[in-house]
Amino acid sequence: MESSGGESEGMDAGDGQEQGGGRIHVHPYLTGNFAPIQQVQSLIRCSYTGRIPHELAGGQYVRNGGNPVTNEVLGRDAHWFDGDGMLSGVSFRKTGDKGSDVQPEFVNQYILTDVYLSSKTSKYLTTPILPSIATLVNPLSSLARITLRIFRTLLLVLLSHLPGSQQAIKKISVANTALVYHDGRALATCESGPPMRIALPGLETVGWYNGKSAEGESASEAGAGFGGDGILGFMKEWTTAHPRVDPVTSELISFHSTFAPPYIHYSIIPATQNRFSKAALLEPVRLLTAPVAGVSSAKMMHDFGVSRHHTIIMDLPLSLDPLNLAKNKPVVSYDPTSRSRFGVFPRYQPDNVRWFETNPCCIFHTANSWDSTEPNSKSGNQVTTVNMLACRLTSASLVFSAGDIAAPIPSADIPIENQETDQCRLYYYQFRLDTDTALIRHQWALSAVPFEFPSLRESESMTAAKFIYGCSVSDSSFGAALGRAVKIDSLVKMNVEELISRGLRNPPVQIKGCVDIRSVTEILASEEKDDPIRIFKMPPGWYAQEPRFIPRDLGTSQDDGWLVSYVFDESQLDLNGECFPGAKSELWIIDAKNMTDVVAKIQLPQRVPYGLHGSWFSEDEIKNQRPADSFRSLPLAKSTTTSPSNFSYGEMIWMGIRKSIEQVLS
Repeated sequence: MESSGGESEGMDAGDGQEQGGGRIHVHPYLTGNFAPIQQVQSLIRCSYTGRIPHELAGGQYVRNGGNPVTNEVLGRDAHWFDGDGMLSGVSFRKTGDKGSDVQPEFVNQYILTDVYLSSKTSKYLTTPILPSIATLVNPLSSLARITLRIFRTLLLVLLSHLPGSQQAIKKISVANTALVYHDGRALATCESGPPMRIALPGLETVGWYNGKSAEGESASEAGAGFGGDGILGFMKEWTTAHPRVDPVTSELISFHSTFAPPYIHYSIIPATQNRFSKAALLEPVRLLTAPVAGVSSAKMMHDFGVSRHHTIIMDLPLSLDPLNLAKNKPVVSYDPTSRSRFGVFPRYQPDNVRWFETNPCCIFHTANSWDSTEPNSKSGNQVTTVNMLACRLTSASLVFSAGDIAAPIPSADIPIENQETDQCRLYYYQFRLDTDTALIRHQWALSAVPFEFPSLRESESMTAAKFIYGCSVSDSSFGAALGRAVKIDSLVKMNVEELISRGLRNPPVQIKGCVDIRSVTEILASEEKDDPIRIFKMPPGWYAQEPRFIPRDLGTSQDDGWLVSYVFDESQLDLNGECFPGAKSELWIIDAKNMTDVVAKIQLPQRVPYGLHGSWFSEDEIKNQRPADSFRSLPLAKSTTTSPSNFSYGEMIWMGIRKSIEQVLS
């Protein structure tokens, strides 16, 4: 889903530029605390108030997000999903004679991808290498404009392999979306390439991970990894930004979305150092880029569902297809007259897909999936059902508003049954596998509260977890109005076990129905002791980011633990909505059980821009990382490149030609 860093290079904040005597329109996702920062920071001590739970000692919270290294032209095409990957982390270092004390330390680093390194070493390049998603999704982008942007990228990639370049671009991923820990490796992800291994706690970049080993590691498994043969084989390296790790078997399950049939491939990577699993597989299964049949076309497929025994692929009517240009449509296009399709198959049998259809929608994130059984009403035999919780958007408005683009006006011929109010809610789906007809048995919202960026206690994933946490907005929806950015002012805890139980006892209307119809305001006013929905409302002017759950040792319930989230006080903005130079963020540790108490506030040395997804890494995971023999590093500064006096006559001619090409492409 994520692309490169916008369209231009780097100021610390989105300072408004003057044009024709006035301040130009600044993209809402390039201003305020959405504006990128350029300073990076090695581990540095932080002050804090409150008490840091001992369960955090030795661990680290890290959040990923797009941070364009080039950010000069603020009126450009840009999108929230753009940007070079930047990691921002807080490590909880043990101190004291017995390690009983905790000292938080902040660190942030760019992920040193091929695209980032090439951008930093291209002497004359002043705009990013990759096109913005906003250009690809904008209905007003002409065929010529999009073609030129893509052609420019291809030329710059080719140029990076020619003399005069310090970094060849072999992978186009900017690794700016999420993080996951698997088999001794912390991996940064983005679906335009393979995962990138990161070292904890310093956040150094190790190298690309191919499903068997990472660059920078001496010990590696034999044989090919992600990818394939043929001219389009490289597309099979493109790995979902949200792979899943089974908490029991330690398997990494992922998919790869491409532009060519069959469009989706599927991988299972077993753990080879199975330190943390409760039940190591006796006969590990390894699948590498196995085809999944039945996907209708190239799609913007960001996430999927994984239960203990099944996988759910989502073929939704949001296409990401260069062939759209031949149909006079944007590369990224949403079709509200089409259908949403869910492909369910046994984990190890991607060739045995069963497809279920329903109304059109967009789903960027699933919260959890699990298997269950119930008796067949006729035979009495136990039958399998696959359940999924997902954040369902009724339109693609977020895709457009995040690019500061007006969403296309829906056509008049949308069937009445497909027409819904623009919203994003946590939905429950149940797929029953014993019937001849592929019908979704249940599909309805658990709550009317806007809900996105879901998370849960990781040990309960792929089972019927009782609680799901997420983000909400109290005065709008996640498809924000044009010219406004989505800001998270509420963190939500849902007892999904109770809400599903209520829905099964008294089923809402399928698709458009909802179990709990209360608003954020009504839930905040509730005095019900066992309310299935609890909301932590940020103080006025403060905004949060995606929360992650950390369990309490020997906790008495699934929700016994803490949420961590970066927060920002927007009183640090000037009258133009820009951050003051000394603006800073905090990391809050919130009681996840009562959703009221902030047990600690960590003051950071700088701000952390509103970003995407994070992960919690335990002390054991950090200690048991695989050895890395080398790290990627920043090349020489542009001013220290080879002097022209050291070039031969032929090299001088080529460097002159190259300079002209770069200046034209800049």
